[in-house]
Amino acid sequence: MINEAIVLAGGLGTRLKPVVEDVPKPMAAINSKPFLEYQFDFLKRYQIERIVLSVGYRADMIKNHFKDNYCGMEIVYAVEEEPLGTGGGVVNAFKMIKSDAAYVLNGDSIFDIDLHKFYNYYIEKEADACMALKYLAEGERYGKVEISDSFRVTAFIEKGSSSGSGYINGGIYIITKGFQQYSGLKGNFSLEKYFFEEHSGSKVIFGIPFDGYFIDIGIPEEFQRAQHEFKRFKY
Repeated sequence: MINEAIVLAGGLGTRLKPVVEDVPKPMAAINSKPFLEYQFDFLKRYQIERIVLSVGYRADMIKNHFKDNYCGMEIVYAVEEEPLGTGGGVVNAFKMIKSDAAYVLNGDSIFDIDLHKFYNYYIEKEADACMALKYLAEGERYGKVEISDSFRVTAFIEKGSSSGSGYINGGIYIITKGFQQYSGLKGNFSLEKYFFEEHSGSKVIFGIPFDGYFIDIGIPEEFQRAQHEFKRFKY
């Protein structure tokens, strides 16, 4: 099993400025509790022992809050000296990963999936990478992911390019430590666009659908929704 996770927590939260104070987006408070704590509680449930936090904007605020431990999980920090994008942030964080593969999660969304089942799919498919997919009746805000009957990713549709229902990228991945070498990517780049989209035809990438609760707090409307829904959140 995988017992390490990378959490991407360097977001500026530009779109949340009207409703939150000047904090990194993953530290925005949901019912007086930083969003990242909900993410960590989720990871704790699946026996994650070590979290590498990819941080940039106001990194000291995150470090001072969590220090080196959360509920028995070791916390270490991969600090971006300059913006690296989601892809560059993952490459930088993987320098601190001890295992051959890790879960990678966006620090501003929660997708309530069974990580153990997700891992079993990853092993069964002998994948280079897996992404968790969520079916939405209206996925235009996120873009869509198309998969074959065997769950292999076949295409990505840019956000805003089509309306209607479909699978979206749920922001949880399993990625092997050597993905930088076999993708040839470095520096500042988007994990979603320049790894998953560009390499879906040449690498063994699978999209696994799950139907669990999903929320992305990146816009004020969803941030406010979280304030209400997290009052009954089970973690």
